[in-house]
Amino acid sequence: QVQLVESGGGLVQPGGSLRLSCVTSGFTFSNAIMKWYRQAPGKDRELVAQISTTAGATNYAGSVKGRFTISRDNARNTVYLQMNNLQPEDTAVYYCNAQLFTLLTERNYWGQGTQVTVSP
Repeated sequence: QVQLVESGGGLVQPGGSLRLSCVTSGFTFSNAIMKWYRQAPGKDRELVAQISTTAGATNYAGSVKGRFTISRDNARNTVYLQMNNLQPEDTAVYYCNAQLFTLLTERNYWGQGTQVTVSP
Protein backbone atom coordinates (compact mmCIF):
# COMPACT_ATOMS: atom_id res chain seq x y z
CA GLN A 1 0.00 0.00 0.00
CA VAL A 2 1.52 3.27 -1.13
CA GLN A 3 1.44 6.13 1.32
CA LEU A 4 2.77 9.68 1.17
CA VAL A 5 2.14 11.67 4.33
CA GLU A 6 2.95 15.37 4.37
CA SER A 7 3.45 17.40 7.51
CA GLY A 8 4.90 20.71 8.60
CA GLY A 9 2.37 23.13 7.19
CA GLY A 10 0.78 25.88 9.19
CA LEU A 11 0.30 29.60 9.61
CA VAL A 12 3.36 31.82 9.36
CA GLN A 13 3.98 35.54 9.02
CA PRO A 14 5.56 37.02 5.88
CA GLY A 15 9.29 36.52 5.97
CA GLY A 16 8.97 33.40 8.08
CA SER A 17 10.03 29.83 7.39
CA LEU A 18 8.51 26.39 7.35
CA ARG A 19 9.88 22.95 6.64
CA LEU A 20 7.58 20.45 4.99
CA SER A 21 8.20 16.72 5.23
CA CYS A 22 6.77 13.88 3.21
CA VAL A 23 7.24 10.41 4.62
CA THR A 24 6.62 7.65 2.11
CA SER A 25 6.09 3.90 2.08
CA GLY A 26 4.92 1.16 -0.22
CA PHE A 27 7.30 1.78 -3.12
CA THR A 28 11.03 1.98 -3.77
CA PHE A 29 11.67 5.55 -2.71
CA SER A 30 15.19 5.70 -4.11
CA ASN A 31 13.80 5.02 -7.59
CA ALA A 32 11.33 7.88 -7.49
CA ILE A 33 11.71 11.41 -8.72
CA MET A 34 10.19 13.40 -5.89
CA LYS A 35 8.31 16.62 -6.35
CA TRP A 36 6.42 19.24 -4.39
CA TYR A 37 3.40 20.85 -5.96
CA ARG A 38 1.08 23.50 -4.60
CA GLN A 39 -2.43 24.63 -5.33
CA ALA A 40 -3.83 27.96 -4.27
CA PRO A 41 -7.59 28.61 -4.18
CA GLY A 42 -8.95 29.13 -7.67
CA LYS A 43 -5.65 28.26 -9.33
CA ASP A 44 -4.18 25.25 -11.06
CA ARG A 45 -1.78 22.96 -9.27
CA GLU A 46 1.77 24.04 -10.01
CA LEU A 47 5.13 22.34 -9.70
CA VAL A 48 7.23 24.01 -7.03
CA ALA A 49 10.35 21.85 -6.88
CA GLN A 50 11.66 18.46 -7.87
CA ILE A 51 14.66 16.34 -7.01
CA SER A 52 16.24 13.45 -8.86
CA THR A 53 16.55 9.95 -7.48
CA THR A 54 20.09 10.45 -6.26
CA ALA A 55 19.55 14.07 -5.25
CA GLY A 56 22.06 15.06 -7.87
CA ALA A 57 19.70 17.42 -9.61
CA THR A 58 17.05 19.83 -8.43
CA ASN A 59 14.71 22.20 -10.21
CA TYR A 60 12.55 25.00 -8.92
CA ALA A 61 9.75 27.21 -10.10
CA GLY A 62 10.99 30.70 -10.77
CA SER A 63 8.76 32.13 -8.08
CA VAL A 64 10.47 30.13 -5.32
CA LYS A 65 14.04 29.90 -6.58
CA GLY A 66 16.46 31.13 -3.96
CA ARG A 67 13.87 30.80 -1.18
CA PHE A 68 12.88 27.13 -1.21
CA THR A 69 15.15 24.09 -1.02
CA ILE A 70 14.11 20.53 -1.77
CA SER A 71 16.08 17.63 -0.32
CA ARG A 72 15.64 13.94 0.26
CA ASP A 73 16.81 11.25 2.63
CA ASN A 74 16.68 7.92 0.86
CA ALA A 75 17.45 6.08 4.09
CA ARG A 76 14.32 7.55 5.68
CA ASN A 77 12.14 7.47 2.54
CA THR A 78 11.46 11.14 3.11
CA VAL A 79 11.53 14.29 1.02
CA TYR A 80 11.67 17.78 2.47
CA LEU A 81 10.88 21.29 1.36
CA GLN A 82 12.57 24.07 3.30
CA MET A 83 10.70 27.30 2.67
CA ASN A 84 12.29 30.58 3.69
CA ASN A 85 11.17 34.19 3.32
CA LEU A 86 7.60 33.07 2.82
CA GLN A 87 5.20 35.52 1.22
CA PRO A 88 1.40 35.69 1.08
CA GLU A 89 1.48 34.43 -2.50
CA ASP A 90 2.99 31.18 -1.21
CA THR A 91 -0.28 30.41 0.52
CA ALA A 92 -1.55 27.11 -0.86
CA VAL A 93 -2.02 23.44 -0.17
CA TYR A 94 1.32 21.73 -0.75
CA TYR A 95 1.37 18.21 -2.15
CA CYS A 96 4.11 15.63 -2.27
CA ASN A 97 4.41 13.59 -5.48
CA ALA A 98 6.41 10.49 -6.34
CA GLN A 99 7.04 9.71 -9.99
CA LEU A 100 8.35 6.30 -10.96
CA PHE A 101 9.24 4.95 -14.37
CA THR A 102 9.56 1.39 -15.56
CA LEU A 103 10.26 0.21 -19.06
CA LEU A 104 6.56 0.28 -19.88
CA THR A 105 4.84 2.50 -17.38
CA GLU A 106 4.89 5.74 -15.45
CA ARG A 107 3.26 5.93 -12.06
CA ASN A 108 2.46 8.93 -9.95
CA TYR A 109 1.58 8.83 -6.28
CA TRP A 110 0.24 11.74 -4.27
CA GLY A 111 -0.04 12.74 -0.66
CA GLN A 112 -3.11 14.31 0.88
CA GLY A 113 -1.60 17.78 1.08
CA THR A 114 -0.66 20.15 3.87
CA GLN A 115 -1.93 23.72 4.17
CA VAL A 116 0.53 26.59 4.24
CA THR A 117 -0.89 30.00 5.06
CA VAL A 118 1.26 33.12 5.01
CA SER A 119 -0.47 36.06 6.63
CA PRO A 120 0.43 38.96 8.93
